[in-house]
This record gives sequence, structure tokens and C-alpha cells, in this order.
Amino acid sequence: MASLFELSSSTSLFSNNSSSYSQSPFQVKLLHHNLSPAPKFGQTILLLQYSTSKHTSTVCTAAIDPPPPPEQNQSPSPDADVSLEVASTTRDRQKIVRVAWEKLVRWSRSLRSKAKTDVLERTNKVVVLGGGSFGTAMASHVAGRKVQMEVNMLVRDPQICQSINQNHCNGKYFPDHKLPENIIATTDAKTAFTGADFCLHAVPVQFSSSFLEGVAEYVEPGLPFISLSKGLELNTLRMMSQIIPQTLRNSRQPFVALSGPSFALELMNKLPTAMVVASKDKKLANSVQQLLASRNLRISTTSDVTGVEIAGALKNVLAIAAGIVEGLNLGNNSMAALVAQGCSEIRWLSTKMGAKSTTISGLSGTGDIMLTCFVSLSRNRTVGVRLGSGETLDDILCSMNQVAEGVATAGAVIALAQKYNVKMPVLTAVARIIDNELTPQKAVFELMNLPQVEEV
Repeated sequence: MASLFELSSSTSLFSNNSSSYSQSPFQVKLLHHNLSPAPKFGQTILLLQYSTSKHTSTVCTAAIDPPPPPEQNQSPSPDADVSLEVASTTRDRQKIVRVAWEKLVRWSRSLRSKAKTDVLERTNKVVVLGGGSFGTAMASHVAGRKVQMEVNMLVRDPQICQSINQNHCNGKYFPDHKLPENIIATTDAKTAFTGADFCLHAVPVQFSSSFLEGVAEYVEPGLPFISLSKGLELNTLRMMSQIIPQTLRNSRQPFVALSGPSFALELMNKLPTAMVVASKDKKLANSVQQLLASRNLRISTTSDVTGVEIAGALKNVLAIAAGIVEGLNLGNNSMAALVAQGCSEIRWLSTKMGAKSTTISGLSGTGDIMLTCFVSLSRNRTVGVRLGSGETLDDILCSMNQVAEGVATAGAVIALAQKYNVKMPVLTAVARIIDNELTPQKAVFELMNLPQVEEV
């Protein structure tokens, strides 16, 4: 229908200063009489009329059409084209991501349905050597995997032994964390090893030989050793894969190295963690994977024992260097450059020793390096920070209740590098600082003045 519009008679269509035009004789009205032609639907009809006291006459009429609706086949604007294209692209991308995720979930479910659980089911006893923070954390984790399993912790400190058995906590390292009740601490090696299906070795590297010599008579020849210790023996340059079988006088002692970015405190808090087990025996590696893997702990496997152990040992030395940079307030650029150089040095040595470069870029390499170099919970990084701040090494070590393996490992690393003819500027500088033959400031000056070379 048409809209009908009328202005009041007082509305001026023309304005003028003359008083004779103050009231306009013109009016705009809509009269309800037949118009010819009839108005269209949606039109507004205006009538301009001239009125006097005697008669009214229509001067003109006007029909105002509404704006036409957009035609169905009208081409959209360029902006509309762009919006439609973006929306289509977004929908396509979301679909691709959704399909990829669904495939991943199906793959995961398929593998989980085929996963074996027989190792955990038949494991009745695990012995853990050492009552330190990481040994305690792993004992707690394993004990939580199966309530019926007996986990024996062989410790030397009677107070820790008493704390675990009476209060179900390690009062020295984790006084606020309750341990599972199927953990039993003992100072008697025979009791600890009798009937054990697996052994977790968590004694620091520098004390491992003497510790193992004292318990060797109770170790069964087929007992698998899972080494949690990282480092190199100072005088012999041996790794744990060499120390354990040689000290036990059994070259065939089953051995697995466990490594990766893992702070003991976060394991105790059941936070998501990923690690890797390395063994020449693939079946054994898979067995340990079954034993340890849980909702909170992912376990990958590899046969590259050398790569896992060397990366685990050298990252502690690199963490001291990272701490020194922090202590000297050298900035983020310096930190990134130093860690990148250190990663290259670790890769050079490990590959010369037969390791795979992919191992160095994995959990036990880059993963562990990032955690140890950048996070304040790292003991080795803390040593470096305090060295960079001006403290002496003796004062630092005397104030610590845990072992920083990188301090003892630094000298061994350089000896190993010379054996394989590998230049390691950053790690060598750390060893010189630890030996008190170079100040942190002087070390930075010397490293920055090394020849400009091609990156390898």
C-alpha cells in the first residue's frame, strides 16, 4: 500500500523576511480520494495544494518509490567476494584440522587396544637404589602403578629409612608428599634385592661404583637395571652402561637408560611428563616401557644408548654455562646463542661416539637441555647462576643438599672430547671456571673473541 503524508498548514515551504509570506498558502496533503494512476505498493504520495478561503486546487502530485530490492542475480561486491572466500577457507581449514585430529585419536585407540600389560601384571617387586629426590619420585610413580607391587628403596641414611617407613614420606626431600604405602625402605641390601623383578638405579654417577661393589653379591645375573643417573665417571670417563656391568662383573647384565626432561618435584605432583628408555635389547626396552608408562608419564623407546647417556651427561655442564650467563645478566641474546652453541657441541661429540643425531634433537637431548638450562629448579643451572654472581664453588657446594652432576662431569667431558678430537669451546670454558682457572667474565671475553667461522 502507499504511504499517505500531510504537513500542517503552519509549515512554511518558503521563508522570507516579508510578513506577507509568514503563512504559506501552500499545503502538502494526502487526500483519501482516487488517484490516477493508482499508487504502487510501497509508494509515498505527496500532494501540493493551493488553498484559499473559497477553494482548494491541487498544484502537483509526486510519488516517491522505495529503493529497489537487490536482484537475485546481482553480482556481489568485491568485499563480499573476499568475505565469502575467507569464510570458505576457514571452514576448509577447520575441516582439515578436525579430520587430522580424528585420525590421530583413532590411531591412538587402535594401538592402546593392542598394548600389552603382561609385564606390569607379572611384576611383583621393584628395588630402587638411592633415597634422593629422583629415586624417591620414581619409586612413588612405580608403586602407584600397581597396589599389590612391593617397592623396596635401598638407602644408606637411617633417618630417611625411618621417615619413609613410619611417616610414608621422604622427610629430607619431599616432606609434604605422601608416599604410597607399598613403598618400604631398608638399609639391608639382601632384603631389598631378594625376589626383585626390576632395579631402578638412582645413585649419583660418581658414587655408583663403590655402591654397586657393596651390593654385587645380592644381584641376580638376569635382573634388569634401569639407570636414572646422568653423568660420566670422572677418572675413567665411563657411562652408566659401562659402570654397572663392569662393577657387577657381568657383561650381560640387562641394562636400560632412562632419561628426558623430568624434575622430581613435578613427577611427585603427577604432572604430564615424557621420557625415553634406551636399550640395545628392544624387548627389554618395551618391557620397561610397559612398566613405567602411565596417564602422567609417556615413555618412548630407542636403541641409541650412547646418544641418550652422552646427552644426559653433557646437558648438565651446559646448564652451568646457562646459569653463568644468567648470573652475569648478559641478556636473552647471549643465553640463546650459548645454548645453541652448546647443543652443537653435544651433537659433535655424541655423533663422533656413534650416537644418532636424531637422539640429540629428541627428549633426552634438546628436551632435557631446555629444561635444565632455562628452569630455576635445575641444580646445575643454580650452580652457574651463583658462580656468575660471584660466589665461590666451594661455598656453593657446601650449601647444597643435592648433587649437581655437571660439576664433576665437566672435566670428564673435556677429556672425552680430546679423546675424540672434538672442539667444545663453551663446555671447555665451564670446566676451566670450575677448576678456578678462569673467571666467568674472562670466559665470556675469550668466547666472544673466537674466530668467526662457518656454522656447522
